[in-house]
Amino acid sequence: MTKGNLTIITEFILLGFSLSPALEVSLFVLFLAVYVITLVGNIAVITLTSLDVHLQTPMYFFLCNLAVLNICCTSAVVPKMLANFLATRKSISPALCVAQMYISLFLGAAECIFLAVMAIDRYVAICHPLRYAVLMNKRVCVGMAAGSWIMTFLGSVVPLSALQLPLCGFNVIDHYFCEVPAMLQLVCADTSVSESAMFMGGIATEIFPFILILLSYIRIMVAILRITSAKGRQKAFSTCSAHLMVVTIFYTTAMLMYMRSKEQRTAEQDKVISVFYTIINPMINPIIYSLRNAEIKRALTKLVGRTKMAQG
Repeated sequence: MTKGNLTIITEFILLGFSLSPALEVSLFVLFLAVYVITLVGNIAVITLTSLDVHLQTPMYFFLCNLAVLNICCTSAVVPKMLANFLATRKSISPALCVAQMYISLFLGAAECIFLAVMAIDRYVAICHPLRYAVLMNKRVCVGMAAGSWIMTFLGSVVPLSALQLPLCGFNVIDHYFCEVPAMLQLVCADTSVSESAMFMGGIATEIFPFILILLSYIRIMVAILRITSAKGRQKAFSTCSAHLMVVTIFYTTAMLMYMRSKEQRTAEQDKVISVFYTIINPMINPIIYSLRNAEIKRALTKLVGRTKMAQG
């Protein structure tokens, strides 16, 4: 195969995690289970927030958006990865490759924005409780959510710059899906412009939202420390603890992936980091929010009780 760009390539080969058929069968079972848990958990969050009137608040509205994002993120990667585990020829079409690159960046950026929006929501709820209903009314929440989706959808154009660079005469990607850093490894030309664009995009979609989250939680912690009642402080902190856990896990892996230079990367490290934010995070997000949230537990118990009564 000669040098060219993505438009004349008929397929890419994904090396994935292992060349051992026995190990790949085990990985297929493991990731299939993770994918099923992810779908069930996030669909449960969406269902509960839609059916229970007590969960139709701004916090759960944004949590529902996050659940939709989790389903889309993992579904863009895992089904093709599972198919390749069982396939003799682990290929992916250029069109699907482009789609995976764009979707992974788009949804990653969207999650950063939504985590910042959720932090702002918690700040208003704790620091301005009497004005919360007015400041976070339905129109404001819908506008913030729509703005987050639209802004990240239009802004995630970094993959397009990578596609215009000449490849080094081969089409083997040392990854389990088409991700921009992995694709840049195939490029023969100088990738400094694309890397700089990716770095600046990371600042815009990761660092700025992270600063908003940090500032929000500084104000939240100050407000919590001013609460005289120990029970009141515990209740206020419990509404933020799940979000803090999700933010910590997501930002640690995302920054490790997109804020490193080409020289600091290895294929195996990239694969492990990518597994966390494309597969593991979407699975554990609903689990974290459910385990740390009494209202979701009550809604789930109520829904299970109704189901049993209907069946009886």
